[in-house]
Amino acid sequence: MKSNVYLKDLRAKSQAELNEELVSAKKELFNLRFQNATNQLDNTGRIKEVRKNIARIQTVINEQASVAE
Repeated sequence: MKSNVYLKDLRAKSQAELNEELVSAKKELFNLRFQNATNQLDNTGRIKEVRKNIARIQTVINEQASVAE
């Protein structure tokens, strides 16, 4: 249910906003991995959640690209 709301929000954004969101999600994933490697991360499930969000963002970008063609 939570992901459906997130997807609706993503689909309402422009291509530039999606690219910006993708960059910030990748930075967050890097930081989470770094924290995990140094044993500072408490919630390791957040890594999986961010990875899925990155995939969702990329899916919406690809959908918009195929519609534009």
